[in-house]
Amino acid sequence: MEADEIVVDASVVVKWFLAEEDSEKALKLRDDHVSHKVILSAPTLMIYEVLNALKYSKVYSGEELSLIAKSLNGYGFKLYQLEGNLKERTIKTAAKHDLTIYDASYIALAEHLNTKLYTADNELAEKVPENVATIEEYPTQSNIREL
Repeated sequence: MEADEIVVDASVVVKWFLAEEDSEKALKLRDDHVSHKVILSAPTLMIYEVLNALKYSKVYSGEELSLIAKSLNGYGFKLYQLEGNLKERTIKTAAKHDLTIYDASYIALAEHLNTKLYTADNELAEKVPENVATIEEYPTQSNIREL
């Protein structure tokens, strides 16, 4: 059986590196990806957003951020460029829900893939409830089919 492809935003991936509320759920999602139970997908900007958030957290040095960047590359995210239909869908989503292009790109990708976006941004999940779930909703049981 092929693993489900789901979209993850930077707010979730940041929790892999900073101990925050719901970090355990974010780490569970990471572990499910590493063990091929799910495939994590994102727009290419996710890597930039994660590194930027970690830089401004002031927890990591530049050298440590370089190591984290290499680590992120090693996770094998399925990354999507903002082009073609995805670009048009992103623009429409941003206009419809009054979102940044950044946030809209994650939602548009989830719609494009007919899957769910997991985020730690509760406001985003409330603003666009279709195809968006908070990381606290991620199933912790071994039965990932709940997705």
